[in-house]
Amino acid sequence: MTQTNQTTAEKNLPSWLHLTEEGFRISLRHPTELSGVLVDTLTLRAPCVRDIRAAQAACNGDEEKREMSLFSSLTQTPEADLMALKLVDYMRLQKGYFRLVQDDEV
Repeated sequence: MTQTNQTTAEKNLPSWLHLTEEGFRISLRHPTELSGVLVDTLTLRAPCVRDIRAAQAACNGDEEKREMSLFSSLTQTPEADLMALKLVDYMRLQKGYFRLVQDDEV
C-alpha cells in the first residue's frame, strides 16, 4: 500500500481501529484480562489460507466455533479468554477482521 493510500485508509477507520504492518490494533472499550494480563488493546493479524483451513478443520461445521478458533489464532489469545470479552469489544474484533479480508483498500 502506498503512503497516500495508507493515509486515506487510516482516515476511513473508526477511532478504535489502528492499522499496523501486520493487520490492526483494536482498542477495547472495556479492559479485559487475556492470558492473565489486563489489556486495553488486541492485535489482529491478517489471516492466511492456512489459518482459514485450520479453523475450518477444527469446527466440525459449527460456524461460531470456526470464527472463535480463527480469532484465537489471529490474536494469539486463548478461545476461553476471547469468550470473556464484552459484546461491544467482540464486535470490534469482528469488524476489524472483516476489514482485513476486504479487498477495497480500506
